[in-house]
Amino acid sequence: MAIRHCFDKDVDQVLFEGNSCVKKVILNRPHKLNSLTYHMTCQMIKELKAYEVDPKVKIVILKGNGKAFCAGGDVLASYTCMVAGHWSYGTNFYKKQIMLDYLVATYGKPVVAIIDGIVMGGGAGLSLQGTFRIVTENTVFAMPETAIGHFTDVGSSYFLSRLPGFFGEYLGLTGAKIRGAEMVECGLATHFMLAKDVRLLETALVEVTSTDTKTISEIISKFMHKPNVKQHGAFSRLEIINKCFSRTTVEEILSSLESEAGTESEKWILDAINWMKSACPTSLKISLRSIREGRKQGLEQCLIQECTIVCHILRRTVSNDFYEGIRAILLDKDKNPKWEPSKLELVTDEMLGRYFSRVDEDDMEPLQLPTRSNLVDTMRPKL
Repeated sequence: MAIRHCFDKDVDQVLFEGNSCVKKVILNRPHKLNSLTYHMTCQMIKELKAYEVDPKVKIVILKGNGKAFCAGGDVLASYTCMVAGHWSYGTNFYKKQIMLDYLVATYGKPVVAIIDGIVMGGGAGLSLQGTFRIVTENTVFAMPETAIGHFTDVGSSYFLSRLPGFFGEYLGLTGAKIRGAEMVECGLATHFMLAKDVRLLETALVEVTSTDTKTISEIISKFMHKPNVKQHGAFSRLEIINKCFSRTTVEEILSSLESEAGTESEKWILDAINWMKSACPTSLKISLRSIREGRKQGLEQCLIQECTIVCHILRRTVSNDFYEGIRAILLDKDKNPKWEPSKLELVTDEMLGRYFSRVDEDDMEPLQLPTRSNLVDTMRPKL
C-alpha cells in the first residue's frame, strides 16, 4: 500500500499549457501546497526536455495553482515508502528532484518562475535557479529543513552561499521566513510585482516569439512594482547578521546571537535563538558546513555533495534524526523530537565528516549529472 502510494500517478498534478512559442508548467496540488511527488518530477523533466529541443518553443513559465508556488518535496510520501520498503526509494526521488533543478538551472531557453505564494525547500530548488524569478506581496520564502532533522538541500548550498554577507547562513540555520520584497533585495528574486497583475503579465508573455532575454525583461519590467521593504526586516539587519553568522561554528553563532540578545532584544534575534535551540543539532552543523563549502563550489559540485548527504541521512549512517523529526513534527505532531545527539557539542567532527563522505553501498551509484553548458550564472558569492 505504502509503496504504491509513493508512485501514485495523478496526471493532473502538473498541468502543461501554452501555445507553440510559450509553454506553461503549472504545479497543481493546491490542497498539498503543490508539494512535489516523484511522478510530478518525472513529468516535468520529460516535458521540459521536449520543450528545450523544440525550435518553436521560446520560453517556459513555471507557476503554481493556489496559495503556494511549492512548499517542497512530499516528505511524508517519501517517509511512508522508506519505512515500508527501502531507504533507496527516498534517494531515487531526491535524485529526480536534483535532475529537474539542474535542468532548469542549465536550460537552453529563458525560464520565468512566477512565485506568487509560499516557496520552500524543493520549491526553492526548482524556481530559484531560473533566468527570471518573479515574486509578489504574497510570496513567503523559507528553508525550514533543520526542524525535521534534515538540512538545507536542493541546491541551497549554491544559492544561499551567494547571498550578500552571511545572510544565507542566517536563512539556512534559523528557518526564517522572508517576503517577496526582501527576496528581491537580497538577490533571491529578480523582479517584484503586485499579485493582481500576474494574469496581465502572463497574457503579455504569451505573445513572446523570441528567446531574447532583453525583450522578455522589458515585458516583465512593465509590470514591476516598487516593493515596500520593511524597515525592520531581517535583511536590514545584515551588519548584525554578518557579525553573528560569520563565526566558525554553530556553537559560536548561537553564542554570538545570545550576546546580541542581551543588548538588542529584537524579535528576529530571539526567534533565531529559539529556532536553533529546538532544531536538530546535527542538521544545523551539516547545513553550516554545506553552505560554507558551497561558496567555493559550482552548482554541479553543490548538487552532488548535497545528494551524498541526503543518502547518508536516509540510510541512517550516523543517526535516526530525519525519521524522528518526521514522526514528531508531521506524523504524531507532538513537536518533541528526541534528537541523537541531543546537543551541539555532542556532534563531533568525525560524525559530521561521515555525511560528506562517499556512500558505502554496493548498489548505490553516485549522482551523475549530464554535461550541459547553459548554466544560468545569476548568482555569485557576495561576501
